[in-house]
Amino acid sequence: MNRERVEELVRELLLEMGEDPEREGLERTPRRVSESYEFLTSGYEADTKELINEAVFSHEADQMIVARNIDVYSLCEHHMLPFFGRCHVGYIPDGKVLGVSKIARLVDMYARRLQIQERLTEQIAHAIDDAIAPRGVGVTIEARHLCMAMRGVEKTDSLMVTSSVLGSFRSSEATRTEFMALIRQSQ
Repeated sequence: MNRERVEELVRELLLEMGEDPEREGLERTPRRVSESYEFLTSGYEADTKELINEAVFSHEADQMIVARNIDVYSLCEHHMLPFFGRCHVGYIPDGKVLGVSKIARLVDMYARRLQIQERLTEQIAHAIDDAIAPRGVGVTIEARHLCMAMRGVEKTDSLMVTSSVLGSFRSSEATRTEFMALIRQSQ
């Protein structure tokens, strides 16, 4: 991202809105916005293989592994407004497990792009599937969208829920049911 160009564009936007980009409260806003967008879209620069960085371990377990309540923050690609919530990830290993922090890092990597929640959910599931080839993967995201709460229909309590299930999570109702029960515990 060209930080200087983004700063220039933010200054232009402030002018178009009828603001004075030189006034005290706004004089550093173009730089702050540029730095903010650089961070919020840093997922474009990340690579899954580098992110996982050898955090795949041999393990013969065949029980479900679940990481739940992973905070997720992203920007909707339609309005560039935030959506945020919780991501829950489960998988059944087939000889390999993934370091738990890497699951959260994968969530962040894909969330730090302009997104739709549906795609984000699928990208996380497929990244785990590609990394360790488990017997099955399940990912759900529950999120609030500010584009729906602050503007448009203005429904502040709405919650969007998406899921992506692969392998045994798709083919076995019992596996899906176990996953859903585990992510609902103590919520």
